[in-house]
Amino acid sequence: MLVALMDGCAHTASELAGVAGISPQTASTHLRRLLDGGILAVAVQGRHRYHRLASSEVADMLEGILRFSDQRPPLSPRTVRVDAGFRRARTCYRHLAGEYAVAISDHLLAIGAIVAAADHWQMTAHGADVLRAVGEPLAALIERSPRVTPERYCRGCLDCTERRPHMAGMVGEALLESFLQNRWLRRLEGRRDLGITPAGQAAFRRLFDVGA
Repeated sequence: MLVALMDGCAHTASELAGVAGISPQTASTHLRRLLDGGILAVAVQGRHRYHRLASSEVADMLEGILRFSDQRPPLSPRTVRVDAGFRRARTCYRHLAGEYAVAISDHLLAIGAIVAAADHWQMTAHGADVLRAVGEPLAALIERSPRVTPERYCRGCLDCTERRPHMAGMVGEALLESFLQNRWLRRLEGRRDLGITPAGQAAFRRLFDVGA
């Protein structure tokens, strides 16, 4: 159930029960304990209760557990097989993960757009210029330069399938949102993997030298 919530969306107990293959009553018992422990948060809308991960810190912890145990997150309640699409591009809570995410990060590191420090990634002036070209909301975030800790602003997150870092933090989140708004990526219903559009393939090749 926790891995299913790594898509960054909120789900009902019934939906999460279907993912786990357990009864809604059993799911509700576990969800109540996770809420009490601060792992989940819940929003009530009408008769429905929607559960989500409580914070990005919880998502980071889950990614670490997945890497340690070498598990592969399920794509949907109907399949647990990791296919090429999941490996290529998917959500990691609120940022982009998979082959494309790692390749984009590799490119930005190689051209000096970002510099890796011990616990965070530092964006350079050149990097700010490169990422502004992606468009909103990433450009707006760079212009605003919010006052947060360096690791919250931009950092590496070890990819659970590629075993190399992709970009996380506020910059990583804004990067994914920009890709979605630009229609370079599209969400697939009920899945964490993301579709790459023809416009996205062209943009990723032009901006980040990524893709065939």
